[in-house]
Amino acid sequence: MTAPRANGSHPLNILWISLEDTSPRFGCYGDTVARTPNIDRLAAEGCRFPNAFSTAGVCAPSRSAIITGMYPVSIGSHHMRTTHTNRATPEMPTPYEVVPPHYVKEFPEYLRGAGYYCTNNEKTDYQFSPSLTAWDECGPEGHWRNREGDQPFFAVFNPTLTHESGMWPKEGESIETDPGAVTLPPFLPDTPKTRLALARHYDNIARSDTLVGKILAQLEEDGLTDSTIVVLWSDHGEGLPRAKRWLYDSGIRIPMIVRWPARLDPGSIREQLVSLVDLGPTMLSVAGVPVPAHMQGQAFLGSQRKDPRRHVFAARDRFDVAYDMVRAVRDRQFKYIRNFQPEQPYLLWIPYRNRHPIMQEIWRLHGEGKLEGAQRLLLQQQRPVEELYDTENDPFEIQNLADDPAHRARLEDMRKVMNKWRRRVKDMGDLPEAEMVRGWWPDGVQPTTSAPVVIPISPSLPGIEPARDSLETEGPLHIQLHCATQGASMAYTTETGDSPKWRLYSGLIPIAPGGSILRARANRLGHKPSDEIKIELTAL
Repeated sequence: MTAPRANGSHPLNILWISLEDTSPRFGCYGDTVARTPNIDRLAAEGCRFPNAFSTAGVCAPSRSAIITGMYPVSIGSHHMRTTHTNRATPEMPTPYEVVPPHYVKEFPEYLRGAGYYCTNNEKTDYQFSPSLTAWDECGPEGHWRNREGDQPFFAVFNPTLTHESGMWPKEGESIETDPGAVTLPPFLPDTPKTRLALARHYDNIARSDTLVGKILAQLEEDGLTDSTIVVLWSDHGEGLPRAKRWLYDSGIRIPMIVRWPARLDPGSIREQLVSLVDLGPTMLSVAGVPVPAHMQGQAFLGSQRKDPRRHVFAARDRFDVAYDMVRAVRDRQFKYIRNFQPEQPYLLWIPYRNRHPIMQEIWRLHGEGKLEGAQRLLLQQQRPVEELYDTENDPFEIQNLADDPAHRARLEDMRKVMNKWRRRVKDMGDLPEAEMVRGWWPDGVQPTTSAPVVIPISPSLPGIEPARDSLETEGPLHIQLHCATQGASMAYTTETGDSPKWRLYSGLIPIAPGGSILRARANRLGHKPSDEIKIELTAL
């Protein structure tokens, strides 16, 4: 498959800049406290999508959806997190890697198959290890500048400065944002510590904006601005209590800006609903690569774009040691939330969250009986079975309308939408985590991908028997690779060094006359990679 062309002559490139734990606190979104000149310029040169949402209020489930185009509840990546174990709860089935259905791939693999140079610098956090076959480079040096010639590229950069932990106090810190200038959501207590934590977040957004500027400047230095789609987004909402980890808009509404020269009008706004599960299919669509039928996301740009969404969906399940199950569906105005365990309090034991200085303020003020109004929402000892919010008139989702007779029809309609979606994606939240893991990792042992088999094809070798340690045959010689693990992908190289460039196997490998060493490996998501096989080949 030949990579598409932009503007008739230049290769069409794709650049992602993914932020962490960031709601739309940018100048281009109307925030007067934000110092985001580079992001604002990107928005002025591109298109802003103000109704973009994540599939979860936390990073790993969200990023699993982004990289696969599949809902986390559909592939078993909905629990946060799977590879860590808490000493206080050794009975839990962690650690493990998620094992998605065999046909699920990381979508950059499809771009590599179409001739793209794919790099990730460097965060993954997919709930499974990144595959050798998905990236040409996945590490701190990953950059489009390492590609060969004018090969089209898909490059991902992941500034991590805005992570929730950036709001924690640091010794000797200097805060540039005026804490008195920040606007607090009504569900948080207005105290000096709360304001200071949010001021730290604004400072970290400003530092991230500087990194965005450097990346865009490199693109311009290389003369690639006009031939590159740039997409800036966050993996979920900001790391505040009742934001991160929750399915309110504060936890799942994200910034999204797309600059596509000559295709999207500068300074434009598209109000359509967009989900992060749509990102992968959309990149395939703009690159002219067929979107696999199993993907649950839908393209919102490019030749394969679909009609605008009527709804976006999100899920909340286990966080660290605390099991939960909440589902949400949102249209352009209303949000419906279903609590599957309404007997539980809102605040479960999540040790990492409790390190947040604002969370500690909430605990302190609760103990002193000083929380007021919406600040008490998180301290409810039971939850309603259903929640319904008018996000247009109640953007902080304070007033639950589920019992309001005036909204009965809306409530029933959104119930049906959620039920239909859960059936369609086969929501694995209904399955106990331990049972799910036993099906993937029998006896607690991670499955291993089978090693590739080398099949030589030449005038005297019709591809019936595999080759072993070495092979000498008359040319022309081609090699077919085979793996016995269902759904496995394979990579190969003829380089002999310790850090070779692994190529994605997508068809017959021609072997040049003379001698060469072929090395190959196989991997399937959630499995251990195979052992490397090595064979000496001579084509006479």
